[in-house]
Amino acid sequence: MTMPFAGGIDANANATLIFSLVAAVIYAFTLGMPPTLARSAAKTLAVAMLAVLSALQGGPLLLVVALALSATGDAFLSRDGEKAFLGGLASFLVAHIVYITLFLHVGGGLGLLGAESWRGVIALALAVFVIVMLAALWRRVGPSLRIPIAIYVVAILAMGMAALTTNSTWVIGGAVLFMASDGLLATEKFLVAAISPHRGWMRFAVWVLYYAAQLAITLGFLLG
Repeated sequence: MTMPFAGGIDANANATLIFSLVAAVIYAFTLGMPPTLARSAAKTLAVAMLAVLSALQGGPLLLVVALALSATGDAFLSRDGEKAFLGGLASFLVAHIVYITLFLHVGGGLGLLGAESWRGVIALALAVFVIVMLAALWRRVGPSLRIPIAIYVVAILAMGMAALTTNSTWVIGGAVLFMASDGLLATEKFLVAAISPHRGWMRFAVWVLYYAAQLAITLGFLLG
């Protein structure tokens, strides 16, 4: 079996990556079940192991921190209730700020968005996506959630723009998948009826897109 890191399947890096993938798959199959400690552990470990992998491979400290904060957000979001949701929102907000700092540090500057048309087109598409999403959410969420969600939406747009300044298609693709996952999550949580038959596949798609995003960003830095 060809593994992404040297040393074969027994190497610490490859074993950690497999552990992460297994946890992600386990969580995907428990999505329809009530929250339990085991379910929360699977969700949290999927991305926490990517943070461990990044540390093992000498990845940027900011990458390790962003992944660890994301895993913390996953732990919050694996539980029910508004407090857990706000805890997750806060964790991911800080994670996005760390990602923005990381991407801008390794990127070629925001001037690239105007210098290369394909970057500008993607940036414009992301901005339109965020504006439409925020407009839809503003009418549907309670007053206490409007400002936190607006701040988060601005942060994730900035993260996507910052990713576009890098030269890694893995990182850019990961950022776009991250935004798609968040958009679908917001749709499922706030815009779709509670009894909608679509909520099941939407939750599954949110998780797949999200995990693929974190994996792509991680591998973009470790294998780039």
